[in-house]
Amino acid sequence: MLNPNILVIEDEPAIQELLAINLKHAGFLVIRAGSAEEGESAIRAALPDLILLDWMLPGKSGVALAKKLRADERTREIPIIMLTARVHEEDKIQGLESGADDYITKPFSPKELIARVRAVLRRRAPHLAGEAVEIEGLAINPATHRITCNGEPLELGPTEFRLLFFFMTHPERVYSRAQLLDSVWGDHVFIEERTVDVHIRRLRAALEITGHHKRLETVRGTGYRFRGAEKVES
Repeated sequence: MLNPNILVIEDEPAIQELLAINLKHAGFLVIRAGSAEEGESAIRAALPDLILLDWMLPGKSGVALAKKLRADERTREIPIIMLTARVHEEDKIQGLESGADDYITKPFSPKELIARVRAVLRRRAPHLAGEAVEIEGLAINPATHRITCNGEPLELGPTEFRLLFFFMTHPERVYSRAQLLDSVWGDHVFIEERTVDVHIRRLRAALEITGHHKRLETVRGTGYRFRGAEKVES
């Protein structure tokens, strides 16, 4: 969760290698594909956290693949950055209208590429951007893997840490057990939905000493919600 998986779909070996090296150096995990078909196979195995998608691919184009991903409920929320040598305004518009979140023209600066990847993750998947979050005295830092409650350190297990970080980067939204499993554990992991309840109880118990457990609400018949930075009634 804290090392996002980036799927690079690029048919030029030299560019694919350049992308992979720079992404790995920036702390990302990289999966490679040389065609839309290979990319779809990788996505079926496990959802990536972001896709770097070349426009011109052998067989199915990047634009066609982006449209297909946006039409599928399982993949419609995956952030996509389109890579292409096309520089005309109408090309950029077509790329964005196909479902891409951003558009980078070749040749590109590796530093700019990484900055754009991080910006899209912050916007579309803030729990993957790797930045510290603080809500009403509860602070969590994924880079240092530390949590504090009103300045005092708090120890959590790895699953509770990921769960809390996800909730704090998605406050005020209700998530079902299935959605939490997909977002925190990964959609390729097959475990019982009730496992979520066990970790919720552990997380609440850890937060109870400072009263922050009141922010983690059960929404009957739906799932769970973490309250944001507003006053919580006692």
